[in-house]
Amino acid sequence: MTRNEQWVAFSTLTVKEIRRFTRIWLQTLLPPAITMSLYFVIFGNLVGSRIGEMGGFDYMQYIVPGLIMMSVIQNSYSNVVSSFYSAKFQHSVEELLVSPMSPLIVLCGYVAGGVARGLMVAAVVTTLALFFTKLTLTHAAVTFLVIFLTAVLFSLAGFINAVFANSFDDVSIIPTFVLTPLTYLGGVFYSIDLLPDFWRSVSMLNPVLYMVNSFRYGILGVSDVNVAFSIGAIFAFTVALFLFAWWLLHRGVGIRH
Repeated sequence: MTRNEQWVAFSTLTVKEIRRFTRIWLQTLLPPAITMSLYFVIFGNLVGSRIGEMGGFDYMQYIVPGLIMMSVIQNSYSNVVSSFYSAKFQHSVEELLVSPMSPLIVLCGYVAGGVARGLMVAAVVTTLALFFTKLTLTHAAVTFLVIFLTAVLFSLAGFINAVFANSFDDVSIIPTFVLTPLTYLGGVFYSIDLLPDFWRSVSMLNPVLYMVNSFRYGILGVSDVNVAFSIGAIFAFTVALFLFAWWLLHRGVGIRH
């Protein structure tokens, strides 16, 4: 394929993925908005008024970056894992594999769709948050870099989950038993400085902690971890998962029997 044909193939697959989740926006974009609004009301207003400040900020301000990041993680992941597994289940992915499209283009198209959904949900949640608290943008470059890399990382993770999934139950196992615990224990609702030394050390093993705190640093200017190290780790994990996902697709793992 020529470079122009590759671009047409990539953009077509990306647009198809975006249309897929925007066409059913009542199921893909509205639920995160409602869920995050409940978090703002319950944790921000009701619980937050009793907690007071955290990290030098109003509790509502402190948790908003974590909630935005949580919505990006969940929606980027779920978009790709559900879309690609459905393509496997319906055998439509075979049409992509026999087409002139390279595995790289197929992977990038699905990941771009996941990133688009993650960023779109982030924009919705951020807009809602402005009705509850005041947000600043202390380090814009860090903010956009971290949220983009995180969306790409979890889109790739969703793709890998879909490759190995053999049933719709396999699609829901990782979000339920891995992503949700890691997210809730990733410093979304609290600073790890409040934890005892042992649990603080355990929390440092949670990769989501670095994403949440780096994003919080971009918005509020505070972080419980080293931001440069966090961004480097996120980038390294993204490259590793990208190469692994490309290799799986190239070899036809979980697709060709």
